[in-house]
Amino acid sequence: MLYRLYKPVDFNDLYRVEEACFEPPFRFSRSYMRQIVASTEAATWMAEENGTIAGFAIVEWAIDSANPSAYIQTIEVLLKFRRMGVAGELLRRLEGSAIESGARLIWLHVDVENTAGIHLYEAQGFMRQGREENFYPRGRDALIYAKPLS
Repeated sequence: MLYRLYKPVDFNDLYRVEEACFEPPFRFSRSYMRQIVASTEAATWMAEENGTIAGFAIVEWAIDSANPSAYIQTIEVLLKFRRMGVAGELLRRLEGSAIESGARLIWLHVDVENTAGIHLYEAQGFMRQGREENFYPRGRDALIYAKPLS
């Protein structure tokens, strides 16, 4: 598996992964996704296997505050590439980008029913910080996880 930073030419492949991983209304719109991947205060990591995009992940940061932090927007892996360590490696890449940006904390929301995601974050040292009701469409709750960065 090749891990690399996103290039604008990747957008259509990236969005195909988004469409495969999320149904409306949980899916990011094309315009919102274009905005995130183009941000100078974000990093998008791609996982590629033999020319096929297997997954991607996006982290954004806010460094101009008293508590510089990074927020994981999404980690998405196509079904046939799951349980191969792809999400874990993408997560490590996001953390590296966050550290390089100057963030001291990385955090995220995860659907309360996403047991695989919760297991991944806890295995990587994220600690549960709370719960946000009705965070996702259709009234789905999210758990909030965070991890200090060194």
